[in-house]
Amino acid sequence: TDAHLGTSAANNIAMIVEDDKLGTSQITFSDLSERTSRFAQLLRNYGIEPGERILIRLPNSLDYPTAFLGAMKRGAISVPTSTLLTAEEVAYLAKDAGASVLVTDKEAWEKLKDKLEGADKLRHVLLSGPGEVLKVAGLNVQDLDSALAKIENWEAPHPTKAIDPAYLVYTSGTTGYPKGVLHAHRALIGRAPASKYWFNFAAEGDRIMHSGKFNWTYVLGSGLMDPLYLGKTVIVHEGKNDANTWPRLIKKHSATIFVGVPTIYRQIVQKSD
Repeated sequence: TDAHLGTSAANNIAMIVEDDKLGTSQITFSDLSERTSRFAQLLRNYGIEPGERILIRLPNSLDYPTAFLGAMKRGAISVPTSTLLTAEEVAYLAKDAGASVLVTDKEAWEKLKDKLEGADKLRHVLLSGPGEVLKVAGLNVQDLDSALAKIENWEAPHPTKAIDPAYLVYTSGTTGYPKGVLHAHRALIGRAPASKYWFNFAAEGDRIMHSGKFNWTYVLGSGLMDPLYLGKTVIVHEGKNDANTWPRLIKKHSATIFVGVPTIYRQIVQKSD
């Protein structure tokens, strides 16, 4: 996120989130850089060392890139998880990954807080969105926005290398328990051919509307890392959707590229107005 500072893209919109309950929110590349730096410093202040795991269980929101990229700035390993998982399944991943920090929304935390037995390395919980901050004995539970607001100064990003681990994505567990697949920082560069030959991004002005959730590897790449790396605007939706959702949002935000699975396209063709 820092690569665009001092360039013409710095004040461009990096991400727009259309949330059915919370409305529309957006953030510039400059502000996202600052927010991820604050998150990285917060981890430092908590004593989180490079290589420790940060479990992220969030809906599509501005807090997602904040945590996912901010953890990498610290040299920590982001562990994205699906919002469709049960509290017991998230607890299993926290235990299996050895997560030191959990970042989740307050609604999910209400169901998850009593299911974390065995996640012995977990020390800190950062809560996103509206709602009450429910404390749990033995854990440092804080409101994410409030914690970030207290960070006034931050150190430079941890000097990671291309071969250093960046994020850990779990398989769906179709044939057994989910297994973690570790991706190095070089994965971003490895995605360059897709950005060049698949999306064929324009030099300037592309706005990418993605129908997926950030926790999936495909969406992390095509809907978050690739566009932000290249200074493009990402547009995502959170909440219920139907065949009219995507054409409406494409028009509202002047999206130039839409990304979705085949069932989404079939839904639009067959059922949209």
